[in-house]
Amino acid sequence: MSRRAERLRPMGMNTLTSPDGTTIAYDRIGSGPAVILIGGAFQYRAFDPRTAHLAELLAADFTVFHYDRRGRGESGDTAPYATEREAEDVAALVAAAGGTANLFGMSSGAFLALDAAARTPGVGKVLVYEAPLNGPAVSADYYDRLCALVAEGRRGDAVALFLTEAARVPAEYLAPMRQNAPMWSGFEAVAHTLPYDGALTPGVAGDPLPPAERWSKVAAPVLVVDGGASPPWFRVGADALAAALPNARRATLPDQQHDVAPEVLAPALRAWFAG
Repeated sequence: MSRRAERLRPMGMNTLTSPDGTTIAYDRIGSGPAVILIGGAFQYRAFDPRTAHLAELLAADFTVFHYDRRGRGESGDTAPYATEREAEDVAALVAAAGGTANLFGMSSGAFLALDAAARTPGVGKVLVYEAPLNGPAVSADYYDRLCALVAEGRRGDAVALFLTEAARVPAEYLAPMRQNAPMWSGFEAVAHTLPYDGALTPGVAGDPLPPAERWSKVAAPVLVVDGGASPPWFRVGADALAAALPNARRATLPDQQHDVAPEVLAPALRAWFAG
């Protein structure tokens, strides 16, 4: 086996125990400075080939931690949920990386990355992609309805509510999506964690802290990125997020949308974390 192939070979699934006793499962691949990949809604290792490919692309230069957020995939969960506990999960991964790591947060995972950076020593740099800040407004009772559907075990209905009201997927697309069994079953498998993403997203669950106050302690440099082909509100939100952070820069990836291509994202991450 070549040295490069050895560096890219996954080290197998690992687990750690977060401070509240929750088991967090992760893959570790590559060598070099640590990078922790933090997914958004629905993302977990068994259902997220894009992030797995991103990890492979980064592994030539970094030790990449690709993990299942709590409640997803092979990670455990502990009630009641709190955003602080998810930030502690990231801190535990930083510790597993040797005490220092860079963070990448995708979509609502961007808010988790920033929450973790605000409270975790050892975070070097952060890159966030298309955090849904100041997006299309959801109804005032959206979060309560979402939580009620989850509590009633109506996972499919919770997925449909999120897709149509939060993600703004046209309602007529739902039927074809439901007929795609692997896709829909993957969504339903983690539907109970959709309120977690709502709790992380400013304005959805009644978060009283404005972004500038919530992330005032983020000392790490943050690159706030959007896609040039995404709806304009992503650019507006990225500008607002960068303005709210103490040490932020802005960038746009031309021709990219929310489902950013790993081949385009990886060079941006590499340049930012290695710079």
